[in-house]
Amino acid sequence: MQRRMLTKEEEASAASEDMEVRREDQEKINRFSSLHQKEIALEEELRAKIKEKEDLEEISTELELVDEEERVPYKVGDCFVSLPQPQVLELLESSTETIDGDVEKLQSKLEVVQEEMGELKKALYGRFGRSINLET
Repeated sequence: MQRRMLTKEEEASAASEDMEVRREDQEKINRFSSLHQKEIALEEELRAKIKEKEDLEEISTELELVDEEERVPYKVGDCFVSLPQPQVLELLESSTETIDGDVEKLQSKLEVVQEEMGELKKALYGRFGRSINLET
């Protein structure tokens, strides 16, 4: 992301406009700020879920090479339980499906947040022009 500072001419024109910040404008700015923080948290959580899914898929691929009669340690809570390889593969598949659902939910939440941020940006840039910086 590239941040851009105002030129001296832009600063002078912004200062000469001397736009009054109304209560509703401040509420929109505050809402944008809280949505931005929420967006950052959702993106971080989404990255973690995607990484977790990739790890589970990698483990599943490795376990397919293991003999079917062999028992494989599987983590349940804080301890490991030795289970047959096919059962572990089923458990990993169900965990992957659960994570897929979580990823979809997070993506839809993120889309809603970004859509609302876009609407607020339009409104605030329409009111304040270049005298406000909402680039994230």
